[in-house]
Amino acid sequence: MKYFVGIDGGGTSTTAWLSDEKGRVLARAVAGPSNPLKVGIKSAQRQILLATRDVLRQAHVAPRLVRARRPAGLKSGAERDALEAVCVGVAGTDRPQVQKRLLRWLHKVFPARYHLVTSDAAIALRAAIADSPGVVVISGTGSIAYGRDDRGRVLRSGGWGNFLDDAGSGYDLGRKAMASALRDFDGRGPYTQLTARICRALKLADISQVVLKKLTAVEVAALFPLVLEAARRRDTVARRLCDEAGRDLADLALALLRRMGWLRRVVPVVYAGGVFRSSLRVRRAATRHLRRHAPNARVLLLRHPAVEGALALARDLAVSK
Repeated sequence: MKYFVGIDGGGTSTTAWLSDEKGRVLARAVAGPSNPLKVGIKSAQRQILLATRDVLRQAHVAPRLVRARRPAGLKSGAERDALEAVCVGVAGTDRPQVQKRLLRWLHKVFPARYHLVTSDAAIALRAAIADSPGVVVISGTGSIAYGRDDRGRVLRSGGWGNFLDDAGSGYDLGRKAMASALRDFDGRGPYTQLTARICRALKLADISQVVLKKLTAVEVAALFPLVLEAARRRDTVARRLCDEAGRDLADLALALLRRMGWLRRVVPVVYAGGVFRSSLRVRRAATRHLRRHAPNARVLLLRHPAVEGALALARDLAVSK
């Protein structure tokens, strides 16, 4: 029996699935964040390894792991050397040095016949529309848009990290929420429920203490549900932030549609990531802005986990070789 592993490495968590050659998913596992641009290469590798070992253990598949003993819990009759292909989809792999380093490590640690390191956007697009041309916009901890044209040419927009970009992402919403709360505290901006909500979430006596917190990008992004809840409670500041996020995310897609000459074409534009899944308001704001400039865009919400795209790409590797 041949086995395939697909991995979705995100800024919040890492998901690994293992399937057999018939496409049956035999095991699923989740580990910590593995976006190398946010947690570093070493930490990303550690979480990918944890998630992958977990699915191998669950399915009793035990390919030889370089410099590692057989994972505890495997039955003595476990399959060996049956791992056909591994595909890892993770942010940052459009940087050649990141992609090459992760691919070398993947070859070293997992003795599969075929290995692929690609972007989180690529696996989301594969999960949504298979091999068809189209665009995917991801809003999770960070944000990016990724498109593939009729010739297979790939373009990206955004995804330049939280310091310079990540517009419309969970991080962007969390950062703007804190900034809005501080303006409320100063009297420079309107009242917002976000002030009290952030204080409760971070256990602050008052919002001014937030500047003393050493929050990671993941921790800042974890505040975005507070914005969504405040927006549902009719907070005008939170609603404005959600609407801005939607427009920013639509602009990511529009940049690609312009470059591909697709502003008038019927083309799928896929929304993916936790912010899109969690907020109807963000989706509606994005779609309104998108259709002002690309009226024929066919908007889809990614219903399947992106890790399904990673598994599909892993199987494609074996078929194409």
